[in-house]
Amino acid sequence: MYFDFDEIAPASYAKLLNATAVPRPIAWIVTKSLSGDLNAAPFSYFNVFSANPPIVGVGIGSRDGTTSKDSSANILATKQFVVNFVSYETRHMMNICGADYDAGISEIQKAGLSIADSVKIDVPRIAESPAAYECELYDTMNLGGSRQIIAGRVVAVHIDDDKMIDAERLYVDTPKLDLIGRLHGRGWYARLSDLFEMPRVSVDDVEKG
Repeated sequence: MYFDFDEIAPASYAKLLNATAVPRPIAWIVTKSLSGDLNAAPFSYFNVFSANPPIVGVGIGSRDGTTSKDSSANILATKQFVVNFVSYETRHMMNICGADYDAGISEIQKAGLSIADSVKIDVPRIAESPAAYECELYDTMNLGGSRQIIAGRVVAVHIDDDKMIDAERLYVDTPKLDLIGRLHGRGWYARLSDLFEMPRVSVDDVEKG
């Protein structure tokens, strides 16, 4: 089937994109307002874009088509945020943080989460998350209607001690992180449990058959 985006409604784009670009890692983002209020919200339009410089990008929509979400408003105000990764164990707490609470309601409190201090920025991280990136705002791209792509520079990484194979050599036990990713529809996710290894091949390997 061929789908021309010039010929279908914008509301239909997400159905095709979300069903094919899978699994998508989830950025469980903690931000802080200028008054000190914390916000935690999950976003699945997210990934690492570059290793040098270390850049992550997240797409953040608008609350009602015109109003910025608390996450993007806080990031633009403070220039800082933390990306926390979602393990299978923390999936329900992440889901609670995704509910559309009124302003002033703490998602962190509602989800029963605890926080831990960051080192290089003034925004805390979610203590229950097995891995987190401390980020500073790098750049933004406005998409219209208060929708934005926010690029953050990773300035520090936290990984649970028991999820490291060899800290000195920076070997992470990725399967032990037990992370989940976003799939299609409104409630489907994937778990990093069905893995296979396929080493990269060289040109010589291909030519040799």
